Amino acid sequence: MKILVTGATGKLGSKVVEILLKTVPADQLAVSVRNPEKAKGLKEKGVDVRHGDFDYPETLDTAFKGIDRMLMISADGDNETRIRQHTNAVAAAERAGVGFIAYTSLVNAAKSKMFLAPVHKVTEEAILKTGIPYSFLRNNWYLENEIGSVQGVLAGAPLVTSAGKGKVGWAPQRDYAEAAAAVLSGSGHENTVYELSGKLLTYGELAAVLGGIIGKEVQVQHVDDAAYAEAMKAAGVPNAVVPMLVDIQKGIREGALEVESNDFEKLLGRPVTPVRDALAEIVERISGGEK
Repeated sequence: MKILVTGATGKLGSKVVEILLKTVPADQLAVSVRNPEKAKGLKEKGVDVRHGDFDYPETLDTAFKGIDRMLMISADGDNETRIRQHTNAVAAAERAGVGFIAYTSLVNAAKSKMFLAPVHKVTEEAILKTGIPYSFLRNNWYLENEIGSVQGVLAGAPLVTSAGKGKVGWAPQRDYAEAAAAVLSGSGHENTVYELSGKLLTYGELAAVLGGIIGKEVQVQHVDDAAYAEAMKAAGVPNAVVPMLVDIQKGIREGALEVESNDFEKLLGRPVTPVRDALAEIVERISGGEK
């Protein structure tokens, strides 16, 4: 059996590969990456490193050849770009005869009002149309997405949010990676949908957890979307990224990530890592100069 992970030099993909290598022989593992040079370390471990670029379908035909089970990690970029890239990848998987596709989607992707959802809805539908057995890993939110806010708090700033009382199912990226690895290397996951959410918390509750870790109260500044945009610009966030962050906060405020599920536990065989433990690790990394 040959397993392939796309985007394997990215933050999530690299963690998935690291976990897989603990149970899957290196010669049964392949990776599809835009820049094979960045995967030299994996090649030295015996992993089959292949050049695959979602913008160039001909590279994917070669990258996906002979693959039994594939993890397709969603790409970065604006919605239009991602839809084009994902459609290319799904079509290439069908041409190559891939036997199973696991795809990193978004919670409640088919019905979500989150501005990111259309990408995942279109991609899920494209996979369904191929008839290839699938597993949709509908990820909630990486706790690591809040690193910028944590850095600000550690520097003495308040935690700024326009998400109001909206709740998020934060979990550390490693838990999402472990769940993906379990689906890829395990059995019985054909034609499944997993809603992967940690314990639901508001930003206020997250701030309280962070305060307990650092030993002082964290001030939460609730603002409207316009003020949040200004705060992000003042924090040095590139202007092009600010509207996306505002839309994310709006989606959270409107309940887009408020999805309860125990699917994580089913795949991990253990409880999700408590937010306090994962947040303490992030604080320790930041304090040690690591991002």
